[in-house]
Amino acid sequence: MEQRFNASPLALAVLCLLRVGPLHPYGIQRLMKEWGKDKVVNVGNRATLYRTINRLYEAGLVEVRQTERDHLYPERTVYELTEQGRRVGLEWLAEMVSVPRNEFPEFPAALSFAMVLGPDVTLARLEQRAERLLESLASLDADLDAGSATLPRVALIEDEYRRAIAAAELSWVRSVVDDLRSGALSWAEDILDPDAVRAVVSGPTAPGDER
Repeated sequence: MEQRFNASPLALAVLCLLRVGPLHPYGIQRLMKEWGKDKVVNVGNRATLYRTINRLYEAGLVEVRQTERDHLYPERTVYELTEQGRRVGLEWLAEMVSVPRNEFPEFPAALSFAMVLGPDVTLARLEQRAERLLESLASLDADLDAGSATLPRVALIEDEYRRAIAAAELSWVRSVVDDLRSGALSWAEDILDPDAVRAVVSGPTAPGDER
């Protein structure tokens, strides 16, 4: 029976790669690495990929084409897209390209509790982050230079985006570092005052928040 499947970057990658033709999981993983898609999609380990493919199969988005047997390798199941999988993959792709989502990345979450570190430690850690962002930019520039010699721009567009994001983040981090050094960034240490916290958690409860 077909099950509803919530879109994910890894599931999208599987559906898009299967448009090339039938593949077994190892082939999908190898193609993702060869094309550099593992830099933007969290493939995880082989078990994660197998679980994703199995869920796509249960949802009726992929089907088994054949099982390959070779004395040099373990038995491999080859998957291909169903018509529904072909349609759903395009729908997911179009939506992910067009609709911004809050994906709750790690860095903003950590910044929201930077007051726990204190200004001096936060300054030192942001300086380290700026250095690593510079290294990332240099690596991305090298990849873009190398790829542009043989690949069309569309094949490198995710690296362009990653570079733009890294450059923007570096600019912002440097501005915060400057403000911490000059004292322009105020530090509200009293936000963690136990009495203030107790006042918040013991205050009136909004409708629907009761547990």
